[in-house]
Amino acid sequence: MFYFLMKPLITYNFILIAAAVIPAVFLMVRVYRSDRLEAESPRLLWQLVKAGILSSLLALLEERIGSAILNRLVEPNTVLYNAILYFVIVAIAEESSKYLLLRRSSWRTPEFNCQYDGVVYAVFVSLGFALWENISYVMNYGFSTALVRAVTAIPGHACFGVFMGVFYGAAKKYANAGVKGVSKACRVLAVVFPALLHGAYDYIASMEQTDGNWYFIGFVAVMFLVSFLLVGKAAKKDTFIA
Repeated sequence: MFYFLMKPLITYNFILIAAAVIPAVFLMVRVYRSDRLEAESPRLLWQLVKAGILSSLLALLEERIGSAILNRLVEPNTVLYNAILYFVIVAIAEESSKYLLLRRSSWRTPEFNCQYDGVVYAVFVSLGFALWENISYVMNYGFSTALVRAVTAIPGHACFGVFMGVFYGAAKKYANAGVKGVSKACRVLAVVFPALLHGAYDYIASMEQTDGNWYFIGFVAVMFLVSFLLVGKAAKKDTFIA
């Protein structure tokens, strides 16, 4: 009797989780298949997904601490408050957490032997982050949230991962070539550039003006297009790293 009472709830939760997970998995497969030189091992890819999940928990802790400090120093719901919240606290916490776990999971692996690998690794970490975050949102707010995030937040995290991966792959190439200064600059950009995009994404999404939705749609459309072109170009020009 208990099973029959719980079955609809179990089915509903399964549908919600599937709706949260499928978009991230689809994008992972898309990026993975773009790797034309040498496919990465499932073991490494699974490690990267787990690293992304762990980075979401680390970012959550950083955001809680940062928001508590911000609330004491700046009046909430002001332009300054939102700018600091989205560009400094949220964006830097999330993108730096992703990068920290990305580097720890992949920098020294022998499989990191192509520049495009950096894009694959960063996107898998970002989508691991988005996957776990999406499950949390969907379980709290329902199926409609899954639909919205499937076409905004999850591809958004994938785009941030693409830009992170482009600089991350370049950093590895220059590090192997002994050009340490350029490699360090690329590693910094691997955090800063996605953080700026992330901050702009969240800030524009929070705008309450009448035209705010159009700004957001335009920003997302351009970011998606540029990321799509970057993936194609990076995969096409991929080379082995000495």
